[in-house]
Amino acid sequence: MSFSEKLSHTAYILGAKGRGILAADESTSTIGKRFDNIGIENNEPNRKAYRDMLFRTTGFGKYISGVILFDETFNQKAVGGRTKMTELLEKSKSIVGIKVDAGAKDLPNFAGETITEGLDGLPARMKNYADNGAEFAKWRGVIDINTSKNIPSSYAIDANAQGLARYAAICQAYGIVPIVEPEVLMDGDHSIETCYDVTYHTLRTVFAALYDAKVDLSGIVLKPNMVISGMKNKNRANAVQVAEQTVKCLRATVPSAVQTIAFLSGGQSDIEATEHLHLMNAGNDLPWNLTFSYGRALQAACIKTWGGKAENVKLAQTVLLHRAKMNSLAALGKWSMADENTLQNDLKNAA
Repeated sequence: MSFSEKLSHTAYILGAKGRGILAADESTSTIGKRFDNIGIENNEPNRKAYRDMLFRTTGFGKYISGVILFDETFNQKAVGGRTKMTELLEKSKSIVGIKVDAGAKDLPNFAGETITEGLDGLPARMKNYADNGAEFAKWRGVIDINTSKNIPSSYAIDANAQGLARYAAICQAYGIVPIVEPEVLMDGDHSIETCYDVTYHTLRTVFAALYDAKVDLSGIVLKPNMVISGMKNKNRANAVQVAEQTVKCLRATVPSAVQTIAFLSGGQSDIEATEHLHLMNAGNDLPWNLTFSYGRALQAACIKTWGGKAENVKLAQTVLLHRAKMNSLAALGKWSMADENTLQNDLKNAA
């Protein structure tokens, strides 16, 4: 298998046959906020115990094709100290991925907008990750919407697109599939029409930058936002509208050379993210694998069930597996609300 064929094969596998990606790459500060919600201390043993629980879930790899890790987890031993976290994933037949950006920072002269940093030293870091088993990576560019302040600016979109393209080219140079994540945030009060316009402009700009950087599009995974109303909008578009507008936007911007599109969940609830994905896949003849790369929408119920207690591990794993299965069905266009009702029986059997 040639270098290009390997990249293309990995990009395909990450979204094929209803499997999707678990984003478990929360930074130390971000996972600390989630631990605050369940009343446990944000320390290395607790972070290890939580992620160890996730990756040891029986049947995990049936629905999860790959996992994005934070640097700490990538280099961490599993509970017991005998195996690495990455070895747990390999055992489950899930591909190891790594977050490589250094986060969104203020964009000088453009108040309220950000640029993602982390390109300095990235080739050396990428080689190290590749040498230690990573097969894909992730870089997130953040685009906010604030219509009263004329945000986003074309400059912010251009700057983030250039960063994503440079990162993607570096990934492929080391045999790593880049997840290209241009996220248009859903935090504001904007309409679905505004989200469509900004997402359209963002994706067109990103793909122009990828083309200029000579990135092989068959060897990337696109991780976009859905076209959706802002969380603070009082008249939010319904699920059918979200699915229709998202597919319309993707058809207008994403080349068919891209094999896998794996959505982020953003601020959506568990069910909302699943339903939207299902509606996009149900009855549509799409040129890409359309799947999930969720963090919060896969983990929120699981971490609440776990609560930092060893006696809750089996129940929490049951909840995680349920959400993974629901999103797998959605990626196949076969999900229904009736499927959600199976969780209670699963919990009874796990108790």
